[in-house]
Amino acid sequence: MTTEIVSSNELKKIAPVFGQLSFNDHEQIVFCNDKDTGLRAIIGIHNTVLGPALGGTRMWDYATEWDALNDVLRLSRGMTYKSAITGLNLGGGKAVIFGDAKTKKTPELMIRFGQFVHSLAGKYITAEDVGMATSDMDLVRTVTPYVTGISEEKGGAGNPSPITAYGVFMGMKAAAKYTFGSDMLEDKKIYVQGIGNVGEALVEHLSNEGAEVVITDINRDRLEEIRDKYNVTIYEGNNIYSEQMDIYAPCALGATINDDTIGQLTAKVIAGAANNQLADENKHGFMLREKGITYAPDFLINAGGIINVYAELENYGKQEIIRKTENIYNTTLEILGKADAQNITAHQAAFEIAQARIDARKKEQ
Repeated sequence: MTTEIVSSNELKKIAPVFGQLSFNDHEQIVFCNDKDTGLRAIIGIHNTVLGPALGGTRMWDYATEWDALNDVLRLSRGMTYKSAITGLNLGGGKAVIFGDAKTKKTPELMIRFGQFVHSLAGKYITAEDVGMATSDMDLVRTVTPYVTGISEEKGGAGNPSPITAYGVFMGMKAAAKYTFGSDMLEDKKIYVQGIGNVGEALVEHLSNEGAEVVITDINRDRLEEIRDKYNVTIYEGNNIYSEQMDIYAPCALGATINDDTIGQLTAKVIAGAANNQLADENKHGFMLREKGITYAPDFLINAGGIINVYAELENYGKQEIIRKTENIYNTTLEILGKADAQNITAHQAAFEIAQARIDARKKEQ
């Protein structure tokens, strides 16, 4: 018997979806196309054991369809574990729309996307993500009830970004407590990479606590705006990973923790809002542990946003949103302690807790 070795390029041709490296027992992948509006989108539904798959819609100018599919698969899987670790009765899903949100997004496109969401009859519930605004969710709401994060004027919980940032802040403080012995961030040098809505709100919390904040982003005008608003420093170099810092806060796109960057990092703590920060969850999780860097799992500490939009489904108010988000502090400490006790990575510790909750529910069904 001979064994044929299939290259990754050949696998793409043979199995473009199920052969995707990020395909992880997803329940359903929906490809959406509408010639009239120019809509091309992918909805990924990873798991619905705990409840309907909830996750935001991201609009991005992807280089290839393969990149878009990889993104939606990784993000939807992350949402499953984000809901599970936070104790929410939700599954994991995500949607991506092809195109530059600044030039390609139209009301007609958003309404058509909402119709595709509606066709799934509640199995997937959408929300705001990169390239989206609360006003877009309001448009989607005109054609389907399966959307959260609508404006407060229309009965929703509003923009989830401030709550997302507050959860990251809580997780960062817990990681600092675990690493430095105190959760006070005063005088800690913190690099925030990416200053969108969540990044800005995090900068505000850090500045109010007296941290030494350095910011970086691809948008120079945005950098100057945030610098002047919060009296922080713009990073003028070309390799932030090699800079001296106490905490690294990735708040842009994922996979910035990888083979190239880990060896350069001087930070003792990584705690940020970006999804899928580890390019390889197992390999890079262990590399961080071996180097003595505390990693606050992204799918835990950036869960404030889903807590915020979940409030619309469960009809609880701001006070309960804040209480659930502040509990990220306690859960982060629990996970870091579990990782040490079992000599595993923080990501693995968080994953095991989340998976155990899913498995227990599955047995009940």
